[in-house]
Amino acid sequence: MKSNIFFSCIFGIFISSMSLNAQSLLDRLEKEFPKTKQYEIATFKTTRIALGHSIETRSKGALEIAMFNRYWNIPNFDGQRFLADKVSTRFSLEYAFTDRFTFGGGYTNFDKIKDGFFKYRLIRQVSNSKKTPISVTLFQGISHRNEEEGPAPYPGAETVGNYAFTTQVLIARKFNPKFSAQISPTYIGRNAAVASNDPSNQFAIGFSGRHKIGGHASIVSEYYYVANPLKSIDTYNAFVVGVNWELSHLMLQFHVTNARNFADDTFITRTTNNFNFEDGNFHFGFNATFVLHTKKKKLN
Repeated sequence: MKSNIFFSCIFGIFISSMSLNAQSLLDRLEKEFPKTKQYEIATFKTTRIALGHSIETRSKGALEIAMFNRYWNIPNFDGQRFLADKVSTRFSLEYAFTDRFTFGGGYTNFDKIKDGFFKYRLIRQVSNSKKTPISVTLFQGISHRNEEEGPAPYPGAETVGNYAFTTQVLIARKFNPKFSAQISPTYIGRNAAVASNDPSNQFAIGFSGRHKIGGHASIVSEYYYVANPLKSIDTYNAFVVGVNWELSHLMLQFHVTNARNFADDTFITRTTNNFNFEDGNFHFGFNATFVLHTKKKKLN
């Protein structure tokens, strides 16, 4: 009996010693190999939510080829058109020079606007830490339109500034695997005002969201509020709701909106239709985005 008690004590001391040594070893390993950051990926599945840009930038060497379309009808239109009376199309290319820096440009055939932009991923949300709960991307865009080219961007326009500059701070958070949200404080400056009583500088803020409804599909929505709208004409805040469908390296986006233009400064501040089914205000949108891998490194 005494020998059993003795061996039990020896065994207990041995187990305690092993536990302390193991804990000490774990402590040393944690100091030598600190916990690595795990960044959130796919906050939004593409670089555009629907109308506006998301915080996403492609991985280094990725080339994004996109075609955006907008269809709408004209009241009392005297003619026969397949699907819709008017079609606006934008062709664009985007290239990621680094994992954080993307440059792109495009052209819209309806309003003859050429635009370019760059995006820089300033902060990435960390999933395993509360110190970095958001992602932040800086966006700078520029658009150009010749006065003699194309239809007026809105009724009553007499003079149009050749250049417009759009500056945004895109702030987003992925709350869980299904839901992400973004706010987009926006400043838009022009080299000439549209009319004497119109502001050359305008301020807006965008609200966007994405909710995943399936393995490769999600519902998205955007709304842009303009703090100091144009005074010479009636404008409305841009709104869109739609479905994004991911097919490998191809993203298809289907949505309805009251905005018919694509350049950021134009659809944010010069949308002249309210969101309803009357008077040609109902616009159907279809975007197709294809990502080409020019590097061996896989995209996020």
